[in-house]
Formats: sequence, C-alpha cells, structure tokens
Amino acid sequence: MKRIKTDLCVIGAGSGGLSVAAGAVQMGASVVLIEGHKMGGDCLNFGCVPSKSLIAAGKAAHATRKGGFGIAGVEPEIDYAAAMDHVHSVIDTIAPLDSQERFEALGCTVIREFARFISATEVQAGDTVIQARRFVLATGSSPLVPPVPGLDTVPYETNETLFDLREKPEHLLIIGGGPIGMEMAQAHRRLGCKVTVIEGLKALGKDDPEMAAVVLDNLRTEGVEIAEEAMASQIRGAAGAIEVEVQDGRVFRGSHLLMAVGRKPNIDKLDLDKAGVAYTRAGITVGADLRSSNRRVYAIGDVAGGLQFTHVAGYHAGVIIRSILFGLPSRASDHHIPWATYTDPELAQVGLSEALAKEAHGDRLEVIRFEYAHNDRALTSGKTAGLIKLMVVKGRPVGVSIAGADAGELISLWALVLANKMKIGAVAAMVSPYPTLMEVNKRAAGAYFSPRLFDSPMVKRVVRLVQKILP
Repeated sequence: MKRIKTDLCVIGAGSGGLSVAAGAVQMGASVVLIEGHKMGGDCLNFGCVPSKSLIAAGKAAHATRKGGFGIAGVEPEIDYAAAMDHVHSVIDTIAPLDSQERFEALGCTVIREFARFISATEVQAGDTVIQARRFVLATGSSPLVPPVPGLDTVPYETNETLFDLREKPEHLLIIGGGPIGMEMAQAHRRLGCKVTVIEGLKALGKDDPEMAAVVLDNLRTEGVEIAEEAMASQIRGAAGAIEVEVQDGRVFRGSHLLMAVGRKPNIDKLDLDKAGVAYTRAGITVGADLRSSNRRVYAIGDVAGGLQFTHVAGYHAGVIIRSILFGLPSRASDHHIPWATYTDPELAQVGLSEALAKEAHGDRLEVIRFEYAHNDRALTSGKTAGLIKLMVVKGRPVGVSIAGADAGELISLWALVLANKMKIGAVAAMVSPYPTLMEVNKRAAGAYFSPRLFDSPMVKRVVRLVQKILP
C-alpha cells in the first residue's frame, strides 16, 4: 500500500474539482486529484457540452425546415449518427483542457480510482492512502432513476447513455419535464423524431408558470407531445416497443425511453461515516462556508445539495480557495446565481421569481414587464415570442425572469446587478448598441422609471415652471 501526504486532496475531476485543483497547485499547495470515472465530469462528458451540441444540430435542422424571410423551407436530410459525431467532436476538443496530462503538468498528483474515507484525515483510492490537511468533495451527481414498476425489464437511456445512440429514435418517450427533458425533447423533435414528454406534475414546474408557458407553447407548436399530471405507474415492453402507463390509465407508446426525472448526489462510494461527514439524501450537509461537519472536509457543486449547475461548482471553487489557501473567511450565496434552460425560446432566471418575491416583499414589490415584440432586433429576426419580468423593491432588482431568444445571454447582466447590489438606474443609464436584444434589458429598466417621469403631476409642474424661468 502506497501512502501520500498532501496539503489538499480533491475528490472529483468535474468543473468544480478541476478549478480547485488548478488554482491551489498553481498558488503553491501540494494537490492530489482523484477521479474514478471520466476527467471533466458530467458536464463535459454527459451534460452541458453534449446536450448543447445536440441542441445546435437540432437548431440547424429546424432552420432548414422552417425557412422564412423569403427563403423557402425544405425538409432537411438528417444523419443522426453524424449529429452525434458532432457531439463527440466537441467533447474531444474540450477534453485536453480537463485531461490527466494537463493537471499532472500543472503539478497535481492524479489518481484514477474511486476514493473512500478510511478515517477523518485519510482516504484510500486503489492501492494508495492519501492523508491530507484539507479535502474537497466535488463528486457531482448522477441521473436519478426512480423505481417505477417494470423499468428494470426494459431498455432505457439517461443523459449518461443517450449520446452514444447511433440510430435515430423513431419515437422517444421522455419521463420528466424538467430542463433536461425539455431540451432533449425539442432537439430530438427537430432531428426528426416523434417525442412524448411524460411529466408527473407540471412541465418546467420549477420556473415561473407564465415564462414556462412561452417555452411550452412553442414546443407543442413544433410537435412535441407534453403530457402533464401523468405520473408513471408501470413500464413494459421491449426495445423498439415500450409502453408507459400513468396513474390515470393513459398509455404512451414509443420506441425509446429516456429517464430525465432529476439528479442524485454521488456520495455512495465515499464512506462518509468513517470521516464524520454528515449528509442527507440531498447531499453533504455544509454551511455557508461550504465546510462539512468534519472541518477538514469541504463539499462543492452538486454534491453539496444546493443548485445543480456547472457554474455553481465553479463559483464554489472560488469561494473555498480563499479559505483553504489563505485562511480567510469566505461564504457562498445563491441570490445572484443565474440559470438557463436552452430550449428555443430559452428560459432564464436569477434571484427571486415573481411568486417568491411577492411572498418575501409583499406590497413593496413592483413587477416590471417588457415584451420581446417591442424590441426592434427581435422584429428583424422574427424572434418576438417572449418577455422579461423584473422584480424590483425600492429601486433595487431582487429577481429577473426572461423567456425568449438568447435569454441565457441576457440574464448575465442581471446576475451582475444582483451580485453587486446595484440599483435599476444603472441598467437604465446603460447604452446598448442598436439594434440588439440587449435593449430588452435596458427598455425593461426604463419601464420602471417611465410612470415616475411621464405620469407624475409633480414632474409636469416642475417642467412647466422651469420653462417659464429659463431665458
């Protein structure tokens, strides 16, 4: 048995773990990085990168089919295997940045085994025991597969297997109407598949219902069947002929099945009890400083039980680097964390939704709305479906919801505003190039001031008085 002593042991080589390891080793700490599966983690190999690559393929097919602006649409010739080749070429292009070779070149000791705690200060990975001053658990999450009766008798996909398909599904059944389910539903529909989404409650149910409706209406227009209040109760059949029965008796039939009902934290292999690390089904229990009940052990990203996004893991990495390397207090917050669903139109959120803002602020809340249909760039490009909604309290935004083209890009401005506690006047004062979709943000901010300026008797009296006084 080999033994290593190190300043920092990072378990998990996804986006969060890699950020911590790279930052720590380049600033002088000794680092052991342990990964039992693929370098780059879920985001690179099974999540963000492949899903957005497939979405891009679907978008190209849709543009060809739809036409417009005087260009006749034609039915595209779709090579599903070639679309998947594009997916894997993007993964392969990014992979060297996350590779074992790169991190060894930076100075990390990289061990490609699953790790488990054997004491409060040691983990074992393969035939190596690592003793560390600090541990960072960045093991991420995996697809949650619920125990639906019959599921164990039929073939099914998750996001970890979907991108290995080579033949286009004739009819894809998707259980789960969250972001992953809806993104893959639209991408596959645009690539020529029949698609049925089966959701036990409401599709995109964690988002503002008004904003979600913008997305769902378009998906239905494109031919995606979305069945809500449809809790799966029985699954049966075989490859190419799968049936999903729901509690009210409806039966949905398709050729392939994708399970997209959520995620579970990757904690099973860690033997956390041996390290005195508290956890629940949601993940490792941490404070605002991202430390666990064992003060030597931090948890970041999905495994920490909060928002499950790649950029959150990266943010967490920056928070704990401050305390691990410099001994300075640091705390994570999520009030300024944006997220987006990359359907067409996109759906994005930062801060409080309208419902949560009303609950938190009551009558002090003002809700400002601006429709994409009033933006000139949206008109020129035919992307007029959508709106932005600002939740404002005493001149300060507390939440922003956007449904529409490039919502995932537009939300970044509001993440900056919330992170820095800026007032809405800062956005109103901004000058955007014309014509751009970014003007949606500026016009929405301007809509907050319009009634205060144009509908105010006091303002009118002051202006009339000044006009009389001025020479």
